[in-house]
Amino acid sequence: MIIALRTATPVCELSLRHDDAWIDRDYEAGRTLARTLLSRINDVAEGDLSKITGIVAYAGPGSYTGLRIGLTVVNTLASSMKVPIVGVSGDDWREEGLRRLLANEDDVIVMPVYGGEPHITTPRK
Repeated sequence: MIIALRTATPVCELSLRHDDAWIDRDYEAGRTLARTLLSRINDVAEGDLSKITGIVAYAGPGSYTGLRIGLTVVNTLASSMKVPIVGVSGDDWREEGLRRLLANEDDVIVMPVYGGEPHITTPRK
């Protein structure tokens, strides 16, 4: 089972590769991404994370916080479960990631691509 994750926007794109097709399990994560993501991945894996054989992660660009949370979760899963993970960008990110996994590629860790400097507000005091 291959999962694909994109957390660069408020809508979390979570997909499962099954029978040569992607099954989407997208949801509006908003500000609950850190609390809900792992349980959503577990639901997609039908309660058995050991079924996951590879991970495709959207590396960016996108939301600083969303990318940071999503990539932390899937990097940790890939490392602890010893499954390959690939980071990709672009409109066809899932298909490119699938191609890379099928070619036995493994980034080991996916680093975020923010697309620019983070916008950090100046403290008022």
